[in-house]
Amino acid sequence: MRLTGAEILVECLKEQGVDTVFGFPGGAVLNIYDALYKAQDEIRHILTSHEQGAAHAADGYARATGRTGVCIATSGPGATNLVTGIATAYMDSVPMVAITGQVATTLLGKDSFQEVDITGITMPITKHNYIVKDVNKLADTVRQAFRIASSGRPGPVLIDICKDVTAAYADYEPKEPARNGAVPLQVDESQLDEAAAAINSAKQPVILSGGGVSISGATAEMRMLAEKARIPVATTLMGLGSFPGTHRLFTGLVGMHGTRTSNMAVSESDLFIAIGARFSDRVISNVSRFAPNARIMHIDIDPAEVGKNITVHYPLVGDIREILKQLADRVEPREYTDWNRKIDEWKASYPLKYEANGSLKPQYIVERLYEITKGDAIITTEVGQNQLWAAQYYKFTRPRQFISSGGLGTMGYGLGASIGAKIGKPEAKVINIAGDGSFRMNCNELATAVEYRLPVVIAILNNRVLGMVRQWQQLFYGGRYSSTTIDRGTDFVALAEAYGAVGIRVTRPEEVDAAFERALASTDRPVVIDFEIDKDEKVFPIVPPGAPIDELIEE
Repeated sequence: MRLTGAEILVECLKEQGVDTVFGFPGGAVLNIYDALYKAQDEIRHILTSHEQGAAHAADGYARATGRTGVCIATSGPGATNLVTGIATAYMDSVPMVAITGQVATTLLGKDSFQEVDITGITMPITKHNYIVKDVNKLADTVRQAFRIASSGRPGPVLIDICKDVTAAYADYEPKEPARNGAVPLQVDESQLDEAAAAINSAKQPVILSGGGVSISGATAEMRMLAEKARIPVATTLMGLGSFPGTHRLFTGLVGMHGTRTSNMAVSESDLFIAIGARFSDRVISNVSRFAPNARIMHIDIDPAEVGKNITVHYPLVGDIREILKQLADRVEPREYTDWNRKIDEWKASYPLKYEANGSLKPQYIVERLYEITKGDAIITTEVGQNQLWAAQYYKFTRPRQFISSGGLGTMGYGLGASIGAKIGKPEAKVINIAGDGSFRMNCNELATAVEYRLPVVIAILNNRVLGMVRQWQQLFYGGRYSSTTIDRGTDFVALAEAYGAVGIRVTRPEEVDAAFERALASTDRPVVIDFEIDKDEKVFPIVPPGAPIDELIEE
């Protein structure tokens, strides 16, 4: 059939099973939006307040559902406003297709109105990107983009489409979406045998479960291996939910804000097994003193990550799920060992704790949220102290339950992500745990949540400062609080109500439960809860920069 480029784009989106796109219109994408208008019964368009919000919403949708998120923006500033969201998705391996409009092919390279080289700008932060100048190549480009975004190690792909391409006509022939083939194992039987032998002979093994375990759908296989060999399991921030936080073998986060149990276990281990993790600086800190007595096993889909940050003795590259299946078949079942009992003693002696002195504590707020939701909510976060209190005090038991910007650390991420998560999982309770600094950055997306009647809950842990930066200034910069006090007098309850949301203020511990219960009962409006906490609340433990991970500050 003969269609315009814009109509071909929409047909290709339908081919890929896309039911929702997040975006903001403009001149260069008018033809696309006209085609979306005609297809509104098949593809829902969510009009965000800002293009960055569209990118974060597509990201949150993808993380919550496992499907590829889609966002759209016009050329120039519309496209550049997507950049932070694209980089966020890239750092955390989130499948996303970003579609941008571009000036007409005849205007390229002439500093035309709202012209920007968005493919050049995003080249370092996408798996691949395209500029489409020929309508006859559009359909195949879209299909390739979705395949690349979701295959192997997932990530964002950008398609920049010239405006005249969206108006030009071409023949369109529907195609079934290509299925992603199995990822070839870059290991042989002898390597698997050697890895299994290392596990069988280890006296003090530890598993680090990263985000790749959840992305690959390998949580059951990872749990099978851990339980069969009785191996303690720590997680990265992105790995939360890949192993149940309530499991006896679970030790908590590892690294800069890891538990003492996890960090001591790693430091005393003789075999360290990293699965779907990339050994970031926040995990390993001082490289020369990380797991000093351990042989390192690294299981990952991306060969570029293996050996990048740390020396690896047992590299296993390929589909994590398949590798874990084969390892689990090879390892010998083990009874509870002295090492397991030592870990249990550490857990009993060094639990996460805070001083309950009658004031409103952020840790208590998160604990109560966990109890009230029975651990069954999707939690998005902003970035900073709020993110880490959420990670420490909410027990995540399944993948895609904790949605947060890990690698890029994007303040302003959580509200847009909660919108995407709620649209992708409408039956779930979705709560965004925020700091006041992060919330201010993209609070305009409250208008989006109100317009689409999304009952997301925004729990602001409001300390009137940039909490994590202030914590570093106090601990490591002699208490010189440079530009971190942001007590600007903003009334978040009034702000919520101005947008048409519900606003609740909480100042005392005894008000917490009622506030959450009221907020979670909402069925058609977002709810903002302003929890007023002390500016000097801190996230502990913390490893000082450059120190080995077993040298923690706990109070």
